[in-house]
Amino acid sequence: MATRSSRSRPENGTARPIAEGESSPHSGHRDRLRERFLTGGSDALPDYEVLELLLFMAIPRRDTKQLAKDLLEEFDGNFADLIAAPLERLKGIPGLSERSIIALKIVQAAAQRLARAKVLGRPAISSWDALLDYCAARMARNATEEFRVLFLDRKNMLIADEQQARGTVDHAPVYPREVVKRALELGASALILVHNHPSGDPTPSRSDIAMTREIATAAKALRIEVHDHLVIGRGNHASFKALGLL
Repeated sequence: MATRSSRSRPENGTARPIAEGESSPHSGHRDRLRERFLTGGSDALPDYEVLELLLFMAIPRRDTKQLAKDLLEEFDGNFADLIAAPLERLKGIPGLSERSIIALKIVQAAAQRLARAKVLGRPAISSWDALLDYCAARMARNATEEFRVLFLDRKNMLIADEQQARGTVDHAPVYPREVVKRALELGASALILVHNHPSGDPTPSRSDIAMTREIATAAKALRIEVHDHLVIGRGNHASFKALGLL
């Protein structure tokens, strides 16, 4: 994929690996940056320096400051967009190595797991903000639509969170029969439906409304409640229940 910037950002040269106990030419700067991070936490560093620290792990012998700045520029200064970027987009950035891409995706995976941990083992209805944070971390920056179902037990505890469909930039095929069938297999008593709008606008579409009503009708016949359908945008969301659509 073509990128906005044509300048090369090579990470890999012919420099030999650092032997154990040997200092990098940039070790003084790195040590100072690590100390600031350990002392003040991430709030003590701008985004490019947090990214610099991360890239240290993947690029042992190179000054990563300019690379960090270039990567943020590629994503209009948005750290979260960089971390959540599709692999294809990252692979299309000149000079960005597989090791650095893996480092970025590990951070994304860690953020999603931390958000999910705040939902697991707690009633979904009473931990609504944590649930929204998890859904946003999981889906808000996806380049294509994804439809997920959160399956809950009688106490509204999360049994499972599963992707039911993945589609294009504006559509994900969902089959109400399969959603209800899976709920029965898991012994779920309630559902929360979630999908994202890659456009960033969480306003439900007519097809979203029709599909939700089909699932709610099929679930109700089997005494399974649909608590809500959340549409996740960038920095905001829409709730079918709050909108009076459920």
